[in-house]
Amino acid sequence: SSPVTIVITSEADTWDIDASSCLGCGQFVDWDRMPEPQQPAQIPPDILSKPPRELKRLAREGCWATSHAVRARLYHQLIQQVPCRLVTPDALVYRDVASRLFGKPNGSSHPLPEFLEGCPMPTYCLSLEGVTALKKILICVGNLFPDITFSPILPSLVALLLHYSEDEAQCFESISRLIASNAPHTSYIDQSFLAHQASCMTFGDLANKHCPAAHKLIASASENVFEVYSEWLSWLFHDLPFDYAIRVLDVFLLEGQKVLYRIALALLKQYRLSVTSAELEGTDIKADLQAFMQNIAEHVTVNKLLERAFGIRLFSRKEIWLLQMANRKALMERGITMVQRRHSFHLAMDMQNFSSSIVTAQEMRIVWSWIPERFSLFPPLLLFSTSQDGCSLQR
Repeated sequence: SSPVTIVITSEADTWDIDASSCLGCGQFVDWDRMPEPQQPAQIPPDILSKPPRELKRLAREGCWATSHAVRARLYHQLIQQVPCRLVTPDALVYRDVASRLFGKPNGSSHPLPEFLEGCPMPTYCLSLEGVTALKKILICVGNLFPDITFSPILPSLVALLLHYSEDEAQCFESISRLIASNAPHTSYIDQSFLAHQASCMTFGDLANKHCPAAHKLIASASENVFEVYSEWLSWLFHDLPFDYAIRVLDVFLLEGQKVLYRIALALLKQYRLSVTSAELEGTDIKADLQAFMQNIAEHVTVNKLLERAFGIRLFSRKEIWLLQMANRKALMERGITMVQRRHSFHLAMDMQNFSSSIVTAQEMRIVWSWIPERFSLFPPLLLFSTSQDGCSLQR
């Protein structure tokens, strides 16, 4: 059986649930590691009452990146406006559940939820107390949202929100509202392997359309381009440094998952500008992409990255949602609904035994990557071959 991560608490550990309302945020932050605001704050005094269109513009330009306090207030307001299910756990529910789970005076141990198995858990600029709070919140999410079976993005979102939350309870309520969102054609957090894989396939379709040069480069340099794209959310919320990831969160809370596609496509385009086909020969492209994202500041500023991301003429939110549903349906037809131990199922062609007098195996990988992902799940069937069927037009 696979190893299980255990959170062990002792009497000396700080597991008390603070029921009081803190006046500010930042109690979970290691301020020695926290980036300073980029410039003196020049924030409109009435920013919290701005209409949505104006808020989007200000977020994209990094207006509230100049003030931790304003960002904390805006996060709370924006998340409170997210439409969600009627019965959604809030701060009071968290305090009750957390007291029951962690309030015992003697030491106790609590496993992290199963849906986090194999998922990265970045801690950004959190202090040791913040890391403990992060794990507590995730344990309570697993306790109160038993339907979540796979969600690699969740730990990153909780960690980022914790930097700007008054206490654990407020952070839990914020993430609960994102989980329980029921806005039409809008998704914040994928909560199953099926939904996550459909999102990865959708990103592959978008990369093929909007980043053809980068898409061809990756398809030619990797055995399975779809496996590379399965890491696209990790590029944003695991590999990017904090000052980039938090700007992604700024626009994500306002505009939903569509902006994640935009920014990941902009990163892919930037990666294509930084490498050549010769440099990628024999390279682990997944590791190379990860290193590129971790050192993104050497290649492009966060402002320029977002500017390029929002310059991409992407599908509408509804069209992206429909594409996700089509990919989801194709996965279900293949019976791929649970976590697969091997992630090579995307490549339906057997490249080990591939032979052709027309194209090489590498060229075939490129051709196959151009097919919409929901069709590339299925193995090809040879219908006609001049070498077997001849060249007669009558036939």
